[in-house]
Amino acid sequence: MKEFVLLFRMDITSGEAPPSPKQIEVNMVDWMEWMDYITDKGQLAEGGNHLSYSGKVIRPYNRISNEPYIENKESVTGYIIILAKDMDDAEHIAKKCPILQIEGNSVEIRETVTPWAIKGRLIG
Repeated sequence: MKEFVLLFRMDITSGEAPPSPKQIEVNMVDWMEWMDYITDKGQLAEGGNHLSYSGKVIRPYNRISNEPYIENKESVTGYIIILAKDMDDAEHIAKKCPILQIEGNSVEIRETVTPWAIKGRLIG
């Protein structure tokens, strides 16, 4: 099995009202069912967490943004690490993620790789 990171992207820029307590309750039930599904298959690896909505982005030449990176109103809000046979298997798991029930959210799948040194540079 290979390790894949599922990056959860959500709109953190809109000023819309937060979900109602009932919506949060339903979402958490769906989330826990999805996590149980992954765990029961033995495909949940160690690692993962939610991320705060604040942050900084540091770019070359000391250019610093005092906010997280946002693409199309979406920013990474959390991640988990799963075990899958290949990208197709990881995609099958990711497609069941409850955050995809909300327009504007997305799940990015990235296989982890071990960097190694070649001529003084890290290559992944």
